[in-house]
Amino acid sequence: MTQVAPTSSARALGVGTPGSGSPSTQSATTDHKPGPKEIHRPGAIRAAALAGVLVVLALAVLLSLSLGSKDIPLGETWRLMVAPDGSQNSVVLQELRIPRTAMGLIVGVALGVAGALMQSLTRNPLADPGILGVNAGASFAVVLAVALTGISGIGFYMWFAFAGAAIASAAVYALGASGRSSATPVRLALAGVAISAALQALTEAVILGNQVAFNEFRFWVAGSLEGRGWDVFVLVLPFIVVGLIIALLLSPSLNALALGDDTGKALGVRVTSTRVFTMIAVTLLAGAATAAVGPIGFVGLAVPFLARWLVGTDQRWVTVFSAMLGPVWLLAADVVSRLLVRPDEVQVGIIASLIGAPIFVLIVRRKKIAAL
Repeated sequence: MTQVAPTSSARALGVGTPGSGSPSTQSATTDHKPGPKEIHRPGAIRAAALAGVLVVLALAVLLSLSLGSKDIPLGETWRLMVAPDGSQNSVVLQELRIPRTAMGLIVGVALGVAGALMQSLTRNPLADPGILGVNAGASFAVVLAVALTGISGIGFYMWFAFAGAAIASAAVYALGASGRSSATPVRLALAGVAISAALQALTEAVILGNQVAFNEFRFWVAGSLEGRGWDVFVLVLPFIVVGLIIALLLSPSLNALALGDDTGKALGVRVTSTRVFTMIAVTLLAGAATAAVGPIGFVGLAVPFLARWLVGTDQRWVTVFSAMLGPVWLLAADVVSRLLVRPDEVQVGIIASLIGAPIFVLIVRRKKIAAL
């Protein structure tokens, strides 16, 4: 059979040419399903967007270090970071704000990239990591652990939250892949909704019958960076790093699958393996973030949308920009949460949703959303 050279659009996806066992070009053409409308950005625009996002991210980090119940001037903040002097501002900066900002950075990266993966996997620009049952699984594990043991504290129940998120994601995939059909995006989404609803009902049943679990859960479920030190940071960092590496490696394959399963197979992509590893990456990223700071909504929903608006639909660029925009969103929300009612604070999960909802509505109203 005569080999057909790969097209420029196939090469742009970052995938190799099909092997000898791959379907023929004719089969790929007849079985092709419409994918996303490709949006390409010139290199100069992407470079400018990258520089702009990096500047905004640096500004968000500086504001997170400087602003709070007691403001520290930017110049003094930099000086105390380089040479701590034991003053009150130095102690606040070194023991509270630097660990809190570092936690905001890695959690923002995790939620942003998890959202980008989830939307690419389900081909739904309005998908959120919670659709895989991550938040529901973590929440149920937290209340169950506290109710059974009577022990509270982030250092204790964080591991249960992560385990609950992982088990829920595995259950979603098992349910979505059951029967003769494969784990299609629609089946995965429906399985996620069903399992999330069941777990939420079980969570409500536990907290209604246990006051200790209720008291602990009502603070954790709001989502907060407050009180998260280096101990929590070190625990979740390896999971987030592994999840991020998997996400970057999967980007070319997800680009191909965006054109349809048949076209993806023709381009040499292993559809089932790609979906499995995408779910593993989402579980690692969103599960670790949720375990560390509680469920925080809207970051994984809106950030990938903004990334695609800036750099187009190439999943490789969307992943990179989501990893930068996620911390910007979360740190900005955290700064607002400190300033709104200072010297007290509002949980960052509440502010992230309040900021995200109107901005996302404006984006949706100004431009029609293309299916992924």
